[in-house]
Amino acid sequence: MSKRNTAILTKIVEEAFALEQILNEIDESAFLANDLIVRATCMTLINVGELIKNLNEDFRVSHSHIPWKDIAGFRDVAAHGYFTLRMDRVWLYATKEMPVFVAQIKEILHSENESLSHTE
Repeated sequence: MSKRNTAILTKIVEEAFALEQILNEIDESAFLANDLIVRATCMTLINVGELIKNLNEDFRVSHSHIPWKDIAGFRDVAAHGYFTLRMDRVWLYATKEMPVFVAQIKEILHSENESLSHTE
């Protein structure tokens, strides 16, 4: 894997950690009632989508089990259709789908680190 892709994946994991901190110890009703948390969550998800768009196509194809297009597409909806965005869907995406996605990213990074340690 290229250094660029590794750096992008690492940044995605960092964004996911930030999202965990934003949503720490709140439930959906608290999320929906707090405009600052909603905005911070949306911006973090936009950042993740933008990062995905910077991964090279060969990498995304070689890891096609990950729904890159859907995740990046969420970025487009959040960035360009914010006023039509359903915040209950943002909550579900941030709390249910993102953790699965990030676990997949961590597995890729772990596999890459394992591969590098065997070649050294």
